[in-house]
Amino acid sequence: MDPSDEPSGGQGLNSSDLLVREAYLMAYDYLDYVLCPPSAYLPPAPCAAASALRHAGDELLIRFPIFFRRWPRVFQDVTEGTACPMLTAILDEHFGSSVPRDRRRDMAWSAVLSVYVLAGQMALHCRDKGMAGVVPQLKECVGAYVERVICPELRAHGGWSGFISRFGVKQNLEGQVKRVCYWTLLLLTTGILTYFLWKRRMC
Repeated sequence: MDPSDEPSGGQGLNSSDLLVREAYLMAYDYLDYVLCPPSAYLPPAPCAAASALRHAGDELLIRFPIFFRRWPRVFQDVTEGTACPMLTAILDEHFGSSVPRDRRRDMAWSAVLSVYVLAGQMALHCRDKGMAGVVPQLKECVGAYVERVICPELRAHGGWSGFISRFGVKQNLEGQVKRVCYWTLLLLTTGILTYFLWKRRMC
């Protein structure tokens, strides 16, 4: 992440509110992640929520590629001056049209995911159209949107822990079986060694 991209005024990445700071951190990290060339080095995600966001965005692309095909047509008339207003308008339309907050029992984590993923798609479009200079503004824009619209609701749902639980990398069954086998073998080996040492002492 380029330090020159950081928001000023003690807000955003510099906020004293951890919930807000993570919201901006995820925005900056995710846009850097989707814009990073495959052969380029990208540092590990800066926090667990950002790591879950990277993973969930990749999963969404694999499972629902149709989600990504419509946005180039939507963004075709965007300019550097209209990118952020258009992103905010789309987010208001899609996120605001979900179940009203006072009727929700659970946090709409999929909607939260879509906010960041949509911002990533606009960033990709702008870069491909020679408007990479607007990307820092998009980072700030989506961070501010999450701070204003989503963070108040996050406070009532344990912060980002639910997002991490929902979208974080899950250990697959094969990995679990290997771990069980490893510990079983280790315990068995320890037991055998202990038995032989005990038997040798008895002799």
